[in-house]
Amino acid sequence: MNVSAPFIARPVATTLLAVAVLLAGIFGYFKLPVSALPEVDFPTIEVITQLPGASPETVAVQITASLERQLAQISGLTSVLSVSGPGISRITLQFNLGRNIDDAAQDVQAAINASRGTLPQNLPYPPVYAKVNPADPPIMTLALTSATLPIHRLSDAADTLLAQRLSQVTGVGRVAVQGNMRPAIRIQADPRRLAAYGLSLEDIRATVVGANQAGPKGALDGPRQASSVMANDQISTPEGFANLVVAWRANAPVRLADVGAVVEGLENTLNAAWYNGERAVLLDVQRQPGANIVQTVNRVRQQLEMLQGALPAAITLHVVADRTETIRASVAEVQFTLVLSVALVVAVIFLFLRTGRATLVPAVALPLSIVGTFGIMSLAGFSLDNLSLMALVIATGFVVDDAIVMIENIVRLIEEGERPIVAAYKGAAQIGFTVVSLTVSLIAVFIPLLFMEGVVGRLFQEFALTLTIAVLVSMVVSLTLTPMMTGRLMRAHGVDRPGWVARTAERGFDWMRDHYATSLRWVLLHQPLMLLLMAATLVGTVALYIAVPKGFLPAQDTGLLVITSEGPEDASFARLSELHREVAEAVRADPDVVGVTAVAGAGTLNVAANTGRVTAVLKPRADRAASAQQIAARLAPRLAAITGVETQITAVQDIQIGARVSATQFQYTLTDSDDARLRGWAPRLVERLREMPQLRQVNSDQRDGGLRVTVDVDRDAAARLGVTMQAVNDVLYSAFGQRQISTIYAQTNQYRVVLEATPELREDPTLIGLLRVPGNASGVGGSTG
Repeated sequence: MNVSAPFIARPVATTLLAVAVLLAGIFGYFKLPVSALPEVDFPTIEVITQLPGASPETVAVQITASLERQLAQISGLTSVLSVSGPGISRITLQFNLGRNIDDAAQDVQAAINASRGTLPQNLPYPPVYAKVNPADPPIMTLALTSATLPIHRLSDAADTLLAQRLSQVTGVGRVAVQGNMRPAIRIQADPRRLAAYGLSLEDIRATVVGANQAGPKGALDGPRQASSVMANDQISTPEGFANLVVAWRANAPVRLADVGAVVEGLENTLNAAWYNGERAVLLDVQRQPGANIVQTVNRVRQQLEMLQGALPAAITLHVVADRTETIRASVAEVQFTLVLSVALVVAVIFLFLRTGRATLVPAVALPLSIVGTFGIMSLAGFSLDNLSLMALVIATGFVVDDAIVMIENIVRLIEEGERPIVAAYKGAAQIGFTVVSLTVSLIAVFIPLLFMEGVVGRLFQEFALTLTIAVLVSMVVSLTLTPMMTGRLMRAHGVDRPGWVARTAERGFDWMRDHYATSLRWVLLHQPLMLLLMAATLVGTVALYIAVPKGFLPAQDTGLLVITSEGPEDASFARLSELHREVAEAVRADPDVVGVTAVAGAGTLNVAANTGRVTAVLKPRADRAASAQQIAARLAPRLAAITGVETQITAVQDIQIGARVSATQFQYTLTDSDDARLRGWAPRLVERLREMPQLRQVNSDQRDGGLRVTVDVDRDAAARLGVTMQAVNDVLYSAFGQRQISTIYAQTNQYRVVLEATPELREDPTLIGLLRVPGNASGVGGSTG
């Protein structure tokens, strides 16, 4: 049976079929999404809950544990990771690869709703979730700076305009605002003045809550007209709050301004960000797991073009980092390699066939097979990434084999005297089964890759399938187009005189054949020596395999470095800010660094209050001699010389396995149900790991060495005076917890009213005794220990 006969007999139909394959491949190519690697993201959801002023222990017990009990019941979970820091809880849920992330998000929301009854009632914000992997670096980082506007104006623009609009872009999982200094009204109460009037912080809180309201008031509906009922129940200025009457003493009003200061300030003063040394607000755009990075960034940039005009003229928007730049460059380089490999293969074929007519056939069949593969890749939902393109580069050698086998057999028959068209029929019939068997044997090699599970399986399935598709398309082309073109283009033997290239190549092949025959005879005469050499080669191969470094993927140069800085646990925020900025300036001084962002303080990026994060944007790879790893090694001693801060440098990678945020390349998790035993073993493990010469920058994320101020309440005296522990907690929270006691509602945002003690009281723990706690008596002080 000659499968190729109908295609040889119908050249027009065969040509149209080839054109159809070509067009399908071209259309498919332009529809293929571009990415660095195949999508292998685990469905991951992060739940964040904030309670300003709460200690890590309070957050862990009251928030994290309550949420974990409900979230751990969701089906399909592979890991639950939680971190509790000052005023913030972060729980990361990772599901198995087959779990739909949208369905998982619904289950997460249901679990959050079920836990509301056990969460603290004074949460200023409900728990929120985002379909992001916190360990996955942002796909784009933006910065807002201004030479004239205060930082809270930048935060307002980032929060109300950019973050909201960019979060709506398809593929964006979350837009995290770093250094978000939202505007707020801060009431700084003076305990001495309060004591003079016999008042407490609770009196101020109750006054503000009762005076600043925004609720429904109904409407009037008369015989002819209807009107809404309004009232001046909202206060929106510091002056309005300062004039509130807290109490009456001696028939005179005691206003808020009499017992403290009311200022326009910031909602959170323990968080800050910088861009190239200038105060800024940063926006980290994170993608949803599974979303294509390049397509998502393209949509974000389209949105930014529209949002740029909506920003005030005094605000400058900077695109600090764009991960797709290195991805596009990497894919373009592999594409060039693919084109170059095709050209080299065609050139080598010409040297061996020594005729342009015979070379034209594989020169058409090879690109057609590669381009046709793009069409099927598009239908299969693949992407144009480094692995799929590398599969096509490898497939170039496999694809040309089918065409060469078919052409060589037909040319052999022509040289034996057959007419070209007859040789095409006979040659295709003789070699058709061989082409099919070659294809099947090649596909069989990649079948095991298709059944691999987990991340490795997902990563290499697309690689194996792309190779398989290319080989199958090549088989079809070799059985249809190749024999038809060979029979139509080739001439009878002896018609064409060989040119000088053919004659030169023929002499070269004759020389190689003669020397090969000589060397073969020598090898056959020295068989024991050759067997010994073969055994030595085998042993050497095994030895080299054992000695060669092994890893999951080679280290990438994405043009981004992340430096995690950690200061003393008992350092103030002002001191920590100085240290983190010093780290940022040292990084910025490197000649290969073009941009630096720095974030200090606890937030969605840093859970611990004493940590900071610096991101360095490097020059394009073509403009620098050093790799990202070499630059990191160059920066390490400079940063180690900075006193009072520990730093760890990592190069950002395109693929991230796991959901735990880590400051280093490797991490080891130590777990135990007994917290005391865990705290005892963690330092011992760190010390042993530091003794290993293969490791450096070994550290632990266990943090319990910060200073604490403990208020020792005499419970008997408190009971006698009618003072409850709730009252004590409320007073301490109001004084030191940046307590948000009321909300000002605006058209585009909501602004908080924050109650706190005067700055000098927050700086000196010995002054805590000045606080007055409401009870049956006029007030009672406290002591610290």
